[in-house]
Formats: sequence, structure tokens, C-alpha cells
Amino acid sequence: MSQQEQMQTAERERTNKLRILSIAVGSGIAILGVLVILYAWQIWPFTSQVQSSENAYVRGQVTFISPQVAGYITSVDVTDYQPVKQGDLLMTIDARIYQQRVDQARAQRAMKEAALANNQQQQRSAEAVIQRNQAALENAKAQAVKSGLDLKRVENLVADGSLSVRERDAARATNSQTVAEVAQARATLEVSKQDLQTTVVNRAALQADVSNAQAALELAQIDLTNTRIIAPRAGQLGQISVREGAYVSAGTRLTSLVPEQTWVIANLKETQMARVKPGLPVTFTVDALDGERFNGEVEFISPAAGSEFSAISPDNATGNFVKIAQRIPVRIRITSDNRAHLRPGMSVEVHIDTAAEVKPQ
Repeated sequence: MSQQEQMQTAERERTNKLRILSIAVGSGIAILGVLVILYAWQIWPFTSQVQSSENAYVRGQVTFISPQVAGYITSVDVTDYQPVKQGDLLMTIDARIYQQRVDQARAQRAMKEAALANNQQQQRSAEAVIQRNQAALENAKAQAVKSGLDLKRVENLVADGSLSVRERDAARATNSQTVAEVAQARATLEVSKQDLQTTVVNRAALQADVSNAQAALELAQIDLTNTRIIAPRAGQLGQISVREGAYVSAGTRLTSLVPEQTWVIANLKETQMARVKPGLPVTFTVDALDGERFNGEVEFISPAAGSEFSAISPDNATGNFVKIAQRIPVRIRITSDNRAHLRPGMSVEVHIDTAAEVKPQ
């Protein structure tokens, strides 16, 4: 074999080796790409019992502190980010107007109570008048009986001629007068009874006036109390947004209060929810704390996807529908002792072990 043929043979062998190497490298890259996709989507053989998500955040009960009354801020007794206890005084609002309203309401109540007491006195007076008129009626009845007997005797004497007709007419007139006095006394007694009833009925209205005045006084006292802005619970304040001398109205945001209680909300894909249930153990790391690890457990699972709670519900009945994996919020209770380092809003990465034993709730 000539030298030229040997060189051609060597060249073909080298070309074949390169082709085989290229095919092997391309196949390897393709297999590696498939494996990466399978791993990314957690498809066999990379299926994991641990469901993870970076779409998770620390949450807390952030309370916005606002006044219930309007007025000028007379003192600010706290500073930004200061820890406070329940009942601590935060700020005060000018209370002079509200104190005057309390005094005015107290005076109104005293006036209504005096009117009620006067009604009681009127009732006792009306009862005494009824007793007096009852006695007058009994006296008129007695006088009428006496007058009737006198008239009968006069009638007998006139019949035998012992008395004149003029004396008989006078006796008849006297008897008629006593009978009329009985009717008048009875009517007077009935009027006094009606006066008593009027007093009793008016008493209910006066009692209602006293109750109304008492309610107005309590409302004024509540407004006066609300001029002192106090911490509803223990926690740490946010930034103070008002200063002394500022005018605030009811509902103005003065500051915020963050209690120590925190939890984690993890928004898992719906494809991860098959084995997630309350009681499963959870571990999570916090970006802001150099990846510090915390422990917890699944506490609650949202009754619906996050999109169902949005102000504008998605309309999937359109021609350009694209299937997107929905997110299901999961609330995680923190069980670690080092939870004091957590702050609401921090980003975390959660890992839920769906193969672990469920803790009883």
C-alpha cells in the first residue's frame, strides 16, 4: 500500500472517530437536557416527596392605629419602631372640647333626673288630692241623705198643715242642691284620678329622657376616653406618621403596630397539592437571615386558589385561553424558638415533607 493510500485510510478513520464522538456528545447533551427538564418538573425519576416553593413570605397581624375622634395632637409619647405593651399611651388629642361635652351631658342628665323627681312629687300630690276629693264625696253623700230625710219630714208636716208650702219648697231646693253637690264631688274625684293617671303616664316619658341623657353622657365619656390613643396589644410600632400640633380626623392613620405573632404563607402550585395536608412538617429558610433554617408545620390550606380572591376574576371563556398552574395559599405555623428574628414581609423558601407522618391537630 502506498503512502498516499495509508494517509487516506488514516483520514477516514479520524473522520469516523470524530463523527462518533459528535454523535455521542450530541446524545449526551440531549439526554442531559431531558434530565434537566425532568428534574425541573419533578417528573420520574426525579419525583420528590418534598414540595418546595420560593413564593412564600412571612406574615403578621399588622394593626393600623387610627383615632376615633378628631382634634389636634397635643403629645406624642412614643418614637418610631418602639416596642410597647398593651395599654401604653401612644398619643393624646386635645380633650378640652370633649371634656365640655361630658360636663354638658352630665348637666342634661341632672336636669332630666330633677324633672323625674318632680314628677314623683306630682304623683304624691295627685294621690293626696284624690283622698281629699274622696272625703268630699263622702261628705256630700251624707249631706244628701240628711237633706232627703229632712225633706220627707217636711212633706209630712205640710200634709197635716203644720208647715207652709213655702217651707216645703225651700226643703226641696235644699235637697236638690245636696244631690247636685254629690254629682259635683263625684266628677271632681274622677278628674283628680285622671290627673294622677296623666302624671303616671308622663313618668315613663321622663324616665326615657333620663335614660337618653345617661346614654348621651356615656357617649361623651367614650369620646373623651378616645382622646388618649393607647396600644391595643403588645408589639412593636412602625413609623410615626404624625407630630405634635397636627390636626387629625377620625380614621387618620397615625402609626402601625406589629405583634410578635408571625406565620408563613406559601403559595404552592396546584400540581404540588396532591399530598399536602394540615399537620405535615415544614422547614424553611429566610433570605434576609443568611439562609437561617426554621421549622414549622402546615396549619391551614386555602379553600380556593388565590385568583378566586382577586378583585377581578379571570374570564377563561375566551378564545385565547392558556392553561396556567394556579397557586394555592398554605398557612404554615412556625414552631422554632428563634422566631423572634422574623419580620412580616420577609421572603422565605419552604419545603414540605409530604412523606412524613401527619401530626394531630
